[in-house]
Formats: sequence, C-alpha cells, structure tokens
Amino acid sequence: MLNKLYAALIHYPCLGKDGQIISTAITNIDIHDIARTCRTYHLKRYYMVTNLPAQQQIVQRVLRFWLQGAGRPHNPNRSDALEIVSLKPYLEDTLEEIRRAEGQEPLLVFTSAKSGPGITTYEQMRESIVSETRPILLLFGTGWGLPPEILSLCDVRLGPVRENASFNHLSVRSAIAIILDRLIGEQVTKE
Repeated sequence: MLNKLYAALIHYPCLGKDGQIISTAITNIDIHDIARTCRTYHLKRYYMVTNLPAQQQIVQRVLRFWLQGAGRPHNPNRSDALEIVSLKPYLEDTLEEIRRAEGQEPLLVFTSAKSGPGITTYEQMRESIVSETRPILLLFGTGWGLPPEILSLCDVRLGPVRENASFNHLSVRSAIAIILDRLIGEQVTKE
C-alpha cells in the first residue's frame, strides 16, 4: 500500500506572480522538514526538483553534511530522514527514476491552494492509495503553483487544504504535512 508512494517538491517549472514560468528558491528548512514528514509517513522517496545549479549545490551541501559529515553522529534521526531525499533537475528525471525502480508509470497527483474542476477528495485519494497498484507521485508546487504543462500530465487533482478559507496561504511544509496526514493518517505500517 504505502511502499510505492513518492513526493516531489517542484521548484522548476513554477508560476511566478505574473503567471510566467520561473524557478523558485530552495529553502534549507524545506529540505529538512519535508524529508522528516515524508519519512514519518513512510514515503519511499522525496524528490527536490530544481534546474538551477546554485540551488542544487545548496541541497547537495545539506545532504553531505547530514549523510556523510558531522551531522550524522550529531542527529541520526535527521540523517535517517534525509536518506530518502533525491535531487533532480527536472520532473522528467524524477519520472524516469520512478519508472526504472517500479517498472511502470506512476499515477501523478497534484495539489493546489486553488479550487477548480475535477477535484478528488482526500477520502477518495486515500482509498486509491490503498488500492492502486501503480506507484503514486504527489506533486507539490512552489511559487504561485504548477504551470498548465505540468498539470496536464497529472491524473488526479486534490482539493485545497482549506478550500473556503478567507486566508489560504500555508507554507508548503505545513501543507505537505497536513496532506500526508489526511491521505495516510495511521495507515502507516510498522517497520
């Protein structure tokens, strides 16, 4: 059930405030906190997708410190969580790695803070996670969301965390934690 669930934080391509395609900046805390959340909910891998070499270097430096450097003996739990992080320059590279590992195309699921047509509820998606035989990749956008060319590749659109809220601007870290809890909750198998 949960052994084929993946997450990807997309930093490129994303929409800017003006609707143009941009690359967004990686934050150190997104590397740590989202990895910890993904590890807590037993996701197989957490992908960070950025096309910018300087941003890739930030991720590589953080991972080196916690996986090979002084960070590992200092905080083994953080190192354990960061072992599931994989850095990719493009979504296509992420999809190819999952195809190779699983031998089939992943079901692509995107989330958005915006409401729209064709929304799958969290309850429906939770049932799909249990019954789906293909790997599932949850896509999380940054900036002002994922562009139409990415959304058109997706099989499922999840609704916003707070659809009717007057203020709806969660950090991506918070949104991912809430979404994973809604989708997985206590279904996590014991190791």
